[in-house]
Amino acid sequence: MPTKTPKAKPSRTDGIPPEQTRALLSRLRRAEGQVRAVIRLIEEGQPCEQVAQQLTAARKALDKAFFAMAGCAIEHGQVEPRGVSAFLAKFV
Repeated sequence: MPTKTPKAKPSRTDGIPPEQTRALLSRLRRAEGQVRAVIRLIEEGQPCEQVAQQLTAARKALDKAFFAMAGCAIEHGQVEPRGVSAFLAKFV
């Protein structure tokens, strides 16, 4: 019976460095709070404009988190300089 070879876990060097992890998690927690606020506003029956304003804030927070993560990938050589446009095009 063949044995299964366990999948290698990515090393920490392949992931987001600790200092950038903290900043990214902070941004995501901020966005999470804004999404919770959107849910609360909808549940309370608040006006659409107020909900849209909070959705805009959440979207901007997520965009900032995404571009910080993309910058990290570029900075740490996970994306080659000539491949930045293609990398971003996959997600934007």
